[in-house]
Amino acid sequence: MTTSKVSFFKRHALSIILGLGLLTYILVAGTTGSCKACSAITGTLGIPSLASSAATIDPAMRPDAPNWQLRDLQGNAVSSTEFAGKVVMVDFWATWCPPCRRMIPGMVELQAQYQDQGLAIIGISLDQAGPEVVRAFNEEFGVNYTSLMGDEAVVNAFGGVEGIPTSFLIDREGRIVNKHVGYVSKRQLEAEIKSLL
Repeated sequence: MTTSKVSFFKRHALSIILGLGLLTYILVAGTTGSCKACSAITGTLGIPSLASSAATIDPAMRPDAPNWQLRDLQGNAVSSTEFAGKVVMVDFWATWCPPCRRMIPGMVELQAQYQDQGLAIIGISLDQAGPEVVRAFNEEFGVNYTSLMGDEAVVNAFGGVEGIPTSFLIDREGRIVNKHVGYVSKRQLEAEIKSLL
């Protein structure tokens, strides 16, 4: 091997290892569960990792959902206050995450079915490639709910994201009811959403 080829591999070793790790996860783990490879990659991007809860929170103990302001895919500011009085599902995801992609058709169906009853699904993308990638993905998959570009501040406001997808269900009073780390079926989401509408 020539010196220039060896030098290239030394300079790009971390990127190559991360890429191979993600590829291995996709091939081995498929499309279920939480994307731990995604978690490892989000960790390298400076996104903190904190313990998660997957259980319904007692109504008397429900914490207030954080306030946030993010940009949509066209660069417009969108604030959490715009969804006051609605049942809100906030989903942290990325276009390259297999379990995230698997959840999207169900969320599209739920948004279409329940938006008139006060449901608002918000997808917060953690894609580092920018809104163009997310916009193209949304067009291809017919995403009909609010899509925003996430940042470290919103991840911290929600207490950290251990892996993606991570979803929060928020009641009409603005309190967090559930947190899920990993894939959640449409049937389970629908049951939880209907109980709050």
